Amino acid sequence: MLTTAQVLAENNFGDTRTGGLAGPMGLFLIIVLATATVLLIRNMNARLRRLPDRFPRPGEPGRADAAVLDPTDGAVEQDSPTNAPNGSQQRRNG
Repeated sequence: MLTTAQVLAENNFGDTRTGGLAGPMGLFLIIVLATATVLLIRNMNARLRRLPDRFPRPGEPGRADAAVLDPTDGAVEQDSPTNAPNGSQQRRNG
């Protein structure tokens, strides 16, 4: 008959020597994440260097988007006709 100490002392986790891949795989993942972080930081620094030192204030003359005209000329189009049934009307009909 097994005593409580023998049941608690029994190794129910299998052979612990065969799971030796966890350490190298963890190291590989850390190296990959560190490399990705370094590359992202370098990319963001290059993008920040290309930005101008100061941006023009909104409404100042010489702004690049001041010459852009509205392509719709103020016309507003609707996606669906006004007499299209709404959700509650569709359920009653069908």
